[in-house]
Amino acid sequence: MPENPLLLHWFLPTGGDGRDPGGVTAVQGRTGAATRRPADIGYLTQVARAAEQAGFHSLLTPVGLGCVDPWILTAALTQHTDRIGFLVAFRSGFASPTLLAQQADAFRRFAGGRLRLNVVTGGDPLEQRAYGDHLAHDQRYARTDEVMAVLRDLLAGKRVDHAGEHLRVEGAQLHEPALQHPVPLYFGGASPAAEAVAARRADVQLLWGEPPAALAQRIDRLRAAAPALRFGLRLHVISRDTAAEAWAEADRILSGIDPEAVRASQERFARMDSTGQARMAALHGGSADAATLEVAPNLWAGIGLVREGAGTALVGSHDEVAQRLSEYRSLGIDEFILSGYPHLEEAYRVGEEVAPRLRALVAGAGA
Repeated sequence: MPENPLLLHWFLPTGGDGRDPGGVTAVQGRTGAATRRPADIGYLTQVARAAEQAGFHSLLTPVGLGCVDPWILTAALTQHTDRIGFLVAFRSGFASPTLLAQQADAFRRFAGGRLRLNVVTGGDPLEQRAYGDHLAHDQRYARTDEVMAVLRDLLAGKRVDHAGEHLRVEGAQLHEPALQHPVPLYFGGASPAAEAVAARRADVQLLWGEPPAALAQRIDRLRAAAPALRFGLRLHVISRDTAAEAWAEADRILSGIDPEAVRASQERFARMDSTGQARMAALHGGSADAATLEVAPNLWAGIGLVREGAGTALVGSHDEVAQRLSEYRSLGIDEFILSGYPHLEEAYRVGEEVAPRLRALVAGAGA
């Protein structure tokens, strides 16, 4: 079986941008330094165009109480870009899958097929309740399973009748769906309940940047359950001409992190019931000691002190970062969703310096 093509994506900072990390889906962890550039349509257009020019395939948008609505934002950005796709995150269970299918079908129709969907189940019970969702962890994933089943069939043009524990849909079908534009379903989650859904329903399982040995175990387990499943890795990048410059930038970020932002962020992370978030937090343990934050060669856990979700960065020279990415590729990672601070300048840096080196390594390895 041939290897899946290598795809590189970028991240859209819909909560604001700056030289420093901060909260993404919630306001905890956000500081003035992290949001010096407001996330207005003018700035986000600059980021989208930079990523497009730098050769990235699509842009991931986050979803949560601290985010603008991804559907409306990305629909607007399609009018300011030409080719780049949009990996639109949505919370499963907050809207009818029939309505979601209609929204997705309209998007792919009017944007020329530039749509991928990131199905987010949610890992913060307090945030879920703010949306009116009171289901427990495993129940949420059971509902997500049903949502993805209905959504996939509708986007494939099928008529759907579904009677499940959480959803009842009768006689649903899209009117003249744009079937020439498939919509891949991306999915994240590290618990047994999440992995079961991924094996049944996802096209791409998204992982966060853990040490390679830890990810290898998860990839092997999921591949055994779902041989056709592809894998994507979400990582930050601090890449410079020399390793010394890159680590100096990591030190600058660490020294500028507000202790109160760390406290508020870690308090929120501790109450979450997300297995993936717990794995990220375990990498840094809430410590701001630089010596303990390199958790694998070039893999730095400092971002996760204040940022939920993906909390690690590859730090090093362009060659080192490309080499570490190629090692993840050798584990079975097909797609990388990368980011850096600020997202505008770093889109160019990573696209111009890291991406060509990575593609050369992958081509040389025959993968």
